Amino acid sequence: MRARCGGKVSVRLTLDEALKLFLNGEPDEAKLILRDLANAIVGVEQLAQEIHKPSKSVHRMLSASGNPTMANLSAIIGAVGFALNVRIDMRVAHS
Repeated sequence: MRARCGGKVSVRLTLDEALKLFLNGEPDEAKLILRDLANAIVGVEQLAQEIHKPSKSVHRMLSASGNPTMANLSAIIGAVGFALNVRIDMRVAHS
């Protein structure tokens, strides 16, 4: 996969925001951000090839009414992160 847009720092921050939204219980907003990122970075057709899913299914998964499985969501996040050359680390903070 190759990035097709400039400003990778801001795009990486947008991916970070999408992940935070998912983890904080706002999957609908996160999905739309992820859809926009996928379109900007690789395009849905290329993303679908990367995750071995039909492009129509990927469009549906990332739509406002889409309901992707955790496996599909993980594959999408992984593919977008790979295109951005981003490693995703998760940490649990104790309050």
